[in-house]
Amino acid sequence: VILWIPTMAWAPLLLALLTYCIGFSSQQLQSLKASELVSPGGTVTLSCSLSSGAIADNNYPLWVQQRLGNVPRLIMHSTSTRPSGIPERFTGSRSGNTMSLTITGALAEDDAVYYCNV
Repeated sequence: VILWIPTMAWAPLLLALLTYCIGFSSQQLQSLKASELVSPGGTVTLSCSLSSGAIADNNYPLWVQQRLGNVPRLIMHSTSTRPSGIPERFTGSRSGNTMSLTITGALAEDDAVYYCNV
């Protein structure tokens, strides 16, 4: 779970990443970072990994965003595929047992909790 703390529009955007990963496999998922700071327009990469073994497409790796007061929405699936309507500033990647979500040019509207799933 990655929690964005909203701030005044003129103040730097604080991104507190409290990463929990939800997994449907028998392997344990773990966060690679506990917290991050990003200013408006900055770039942040969120990562989580399996305790062992590589992440494959048949694990159906995905990222979900949940804004305060809204239902969760899928923002990335199959590692790097964005559903329709998801901005290009969100990109996904994976390497071995780690998957990452990068937000380039962060906006205030990106304030949300982010979940990774394998």
